[in-house]
Amino acid sequence: QLQLVESGGGLVQAGGSLRLSCAASGFTFSRYPMGWFRQAPGKEREFVAAISWRGANTYYADSVKGRFTISKDNAKNTVYLQMNSLKPEDTAVYYCAATERGLVVVTSQGYDYWGQGTQVTVSS
Repeated sequence: QLQLVESGGGLVQAGGSLRLSCAASGFTFSRYPMGWFRQAPGKEREFVAAISWRGANTYYADSVKGRFTISKDNAKNTVYLQMNSLKPEDTAVYYCAATERGLVVVTSQGYDYWGQGTQVTVSS
């Protein structure tokens, strides 16, 4: 059974850092592009970052470019999101997702499997 489990969320002050992890099981992780999305209260889910199946290519939303880094460890079946210089507007539930399309996609509709999410709260 395919499963994605996020961890690493929490409360941090503005300017701080967090590293989110997403542990995958039940599928050939190394063959799947992965993405991170977030959803703040009252807002739609939005794209944050994505990475190709081998990890060679990465893509970021403009709002996080230069502050967040996505990485993929195929040996550990885990995708990470390193978040630096956090801002209050980064507060949201963060989700990892996997797509069967073989190519990186930046829309939530392009992803087939989702984790349960992890809360990130940035205080000012």
